[in-house]
Amino acid sequence: METPASPRVLVVGLDPYRIGGSFDPAPLAAAIDKGLATFAEHGVGVETCLIGPDGDDEEAAVVAKALRSHAWDCVVVGGGLRQSDDQLALFEQVINLIHRHAPAAAIAFNRSPSTMYEAAARRIE
Repeated sequence: METPASPRVLVVGLDPYRIGGSFDPAPLAAAIDKGLATFAEHGVGVETCLIGPDGDDEEAAVVAKALRSHAWDCVVVGGGLRQSDDQLALFEQVINLIHRHAPAAAIAFNRSPSTMYEAAARRIE
């Protein structure tokens, strides 16, 4: 259970159910859920902001709303946004939104869903 003094982390990434193509989203979604459970094990509050690369929503508005919803100690930016040349413009947009709407938050990058907590832990006290 999160306490008022516990760190708050926002994870921004691609929604595995909106990646499309022949990609099976279930294993990635399960890995994300497992990675998020690690935060609770360490008493760290976490929320997700999963966006779609499919253009069905206004990614900037969705991310900005999530960033303004709390005072975040850290924002973890998922690998799906960073590791694809196709997502470069969206990645840049997310980083600039973090800078604008959560300037006090540390920014961390994970390697996989299983390393979300480790990425945040490097940046939170």
